[in-house]
Amino acid sequence: MRTVLIVEDTDLCSETLEVALTAIPNIEIRNVETAEDALECLSAGNVCAIVTDLHLPLMSGFELIETVRSHAHTRSLPLLVVSADTDPQTPARLTRMGVDAYFPKPYSPAEIRSKLEQLINAA
Repeated sequence: MRTVLIVEDTDLCSETLEVALTAIPNIEIRNVETAEDALECLSAGNVCAIVTDLHLPLMSGFELIETVRSHAHTRSLPLLVVSADTDPQTPARLTRMGVDAYFPKPYSPAEIRSKLEQLINAA
């Protein structure tokens, strides 16, 4: 079993993503509310992809992305962002940071599942 890590501090969003992504075969979903918890999960291994919000408590999603992309063992993990961020510069910033896909809220859970499945299968 491979693990997809959802980093989201809003229960409704986390649950919606979990329901959508559970349809991907041979995937286990792990939900965490903070970037710090996400980094702890990554150090334990077996994470095959990350879906994160940008506005998280303590450490932002931007900081999480920078940390993930700065380590050799996590640099190539598929990384998707789902956020209500309204800054018009965010999509370009995320592209420069190496994010594989950005989905502004409100989003289509089916589109996220499809993109994540495509990324996981290509890895």
